[in-house]
Amino acid sequence: MNFSFPYFKNVNFPKRYIFPEKLFSYLQSNYSDYIKEIGRSSFGKPIYMMSLGNGKTRVAAWSQMHGNESTATLAMLDLLSIWEKHPELKEKLFDSIQLDFIFMLNPDGSEVWTRRNAFDIDINRDYLRMSSVEMKILKSVVLEGNYDYALNLHDQRTIFTTDGKHPATLSFLAPSENVERTVTENRKKSMAVIAAIYLQMKQILPNRIAKYTDEFYPTSSGDNFMKAGVTPILFEGGFYENDLNREKTREFYTHALYFALKAISVLKGDTYSYETYFDIPQNRETHFDLIYRNVRLNTEFECILDIGVQYREILDDNRDLTYQPYVVEVGDLNHKKGWAEIDCTDKKFISVKRFPKLDALADFKIE
Repeated sequence: MNFSFPYFKNVNFPKRYIFPEKLFSYLQSNYSDYIKEIGRSSFGKPIYMMSLGNGKTRVAAWSQMHGNESTATLAMLDLLSIWEKHPELKEKLFDSIQLDFIFMLNPDGSEVWTRRNAFDIDINRDYLRMSSVEMKILKSVVLEGNYDYALNLHDQRTIFTTDGKHPATLSFLAPSENVERTVTENRKKSMAVIAAIYLQMKQILPNRIAKYTDEFYPTSSGDNFMKAGVTPILFEGGFYENDLNREKTREFYTHALYFALKAISVLKGDTYSYETYFDIPQNRETHFDLIYRNVRLNTEFECILDIGVQYREILDDNRDLTYQPYVVEVGDLNHKKGWAEIDCTDKKFISVKRFPKLDALADFKIE
């Protein structure tokens, strides 16, 4: 691919799963002058922030607020590798900005590969009540740090497409700050950065960049940081064809993160070309990972239906991710598509159960 800057994967972190202690050791061994501990998680794990640059435009960013969304952490680690090999890219960028990057805001959830924290709190819906120590830490850093921008970095499910055909490999959002979704000046600043990313990447990632829904979420971090006067930019790393391990997503996410920082260094709060944001297609929820079509069940009466399957990411005893198929819908699924589809016409449904159970492992066979 002909990207405008080179991509190098950080070889120390080859897989999606990142063991927190390995990350902590790596940061301490290689970047001790740039990191500091900003707090401790619910179970007492350290939370580190890396500070780079001395520019006037201040940017906060955080990864793995949801523990099973590691692409942003990997993208930042990849950027560090790129900057090591091409320091001129880093020097030019950080003359204009200061980046404070919080690695793995939710290390407890990250260790066991769960969305929520150790007390089953969704940190991203805890802005107002602050039941989690992790949200207290994040708000303290962002609201007291006089930041111009905040990068709220996430992953999204495989269900989303840009057009009902192509996966939404990257989605972005300038969050709303009210129920009416008013396009305020602060939202325009966020839109301008997203527009710049889109213009840089739409040729190298055609038909696979989307906008996330801008429905107002009253307890979420992005919407409330927007209300507080910071300019948040939401990233969502999604699916790329035949890439459950998200290797390609990781690569595209790395470039998007770099282009975001580059755009911020140029825009410096300007809203130039923010209107391009509205050219980006909206996320559409159209796909299952797998659909079995026209399955004839072993019932006393004729029953032919479709079975929708999603892969769940399960962390095994060796700290490797496995992808296990679970039934998420049955019936007439002609309104949905599958990234893979199997036509079961004239084939036999073999199972110890007479019919597939929702939210159960898809342990049947088709022969």
